[in-house]
Amino acid sequence: MAAYRQLTIAGVSTRIAARLTGISRATATRKPSLPLPVPAPPVVPANKLNSLERARILAVVNSPGYVDLPPIQIYAQLLDQGVYLASISTIYRILAENKQVKGRRRLARHPSRAIPELVATGPGQVYSWDITKLAGPIKGTYFDCYVMIDIYSRYIVGAHVHASESGELAVEMMREIFGIHGVPHVVHADRGTSMTSKTVATMLSDLEVTKSHSRPRVSNDNPFSEAWFKTLKFAPVFPERFGSVGEARVFMADFVEGYNHTHRHSGIGLNTPADVHYGLAAGKAIDRSATLAAARAQNPERFGTTADPKILALPGTTWINKPAEQEEKEQEAKLAA
Repeated sequence: MAAYRQLTIAGVSTRIAARLTGISRATATRKPSLPLPVPAPPVVPANKLNSLERARILAVVNSPGYVDLPPIQIYAQLLDQGVYLASISTIYRILAENKQVKGRRRLARHPSRAIPELVATGPGQVYSWDITKLAGPIKGTYFDCYVMIDIYSRYIVGAHVHASESGELAVEMMREIFGIHGVPHVVHADRGTSMTSKTVATMLSDLEVTKSHSRPRVSNDNPFSEAWFKTLKFAPVFPERFGSVGEARVFMADFVEGYNHTHRHSGIGLNTPADVHYGLAAGKAIDRSATLAAARAQNPERFGTTADPKILALPGTTWINKPAEQEEKEQEAKLAA
């Protein structure tokens, strides 16, 4: 930079001087930056709390009498006792510095619930049930629809409509269902008051039926009942309101009859729930296979394989929350095949 300045003082142009010295003209002609000002030493506020005062505040708010209270409550209670500890914002700042702003209270620690893992290899083994609300004639009135489904066949083994919900009505429904379709191995439900009632538990225990419940706030643990309620309420024929309990009962009886005997369910090989529940699906599978074989023989170029579509296959097992190990085994078996 000194050589550049000497050349320019001697009358050499800035371009030539920059070329001779290897310095950019922009760099050479830039004004020197002023030195940064030396920062002033921080001023300690006169009202700043010292370490002993801060420790005292923390000890008070964590004492047994105040540990469950927010700072605003602590502040007010101490004032009523003639004590000024600190401002509300100061108490909050001290708690924040010690990472105690959230979760200072003693909280109940509930044990984790076991994941219900249920499997059915045929009809009559595992029943799932739940209660859904049906809108009544005026706003705010509802009827309770009790529905029990066989998770393997998807057959609705019972659907009762009542004006209220109770464990006694649930037991009445189950006794009727078990008398017609037989006693299952497992009955699964969520944790509603009727599902967990002593009346239901006693009846199932007397019949030696295993009682299973979903985890709290986990609707996926009762997928068959929840999915059927969506099928019901999204159906075009589902009314906005029912004029009476009798009207709701007639509708549910007709809907369940149609669902059980005419609805082809993709989860059971496009068979109706009644065909699977009563063992008629295997015979229909033979007839379907013969129909497909005839179609392939007539127009072989329209079929890429001689095997029947997988969607027509009956399930070997039906799970609620299939274990990861079982899932891995099935995947390995498919890859090996």
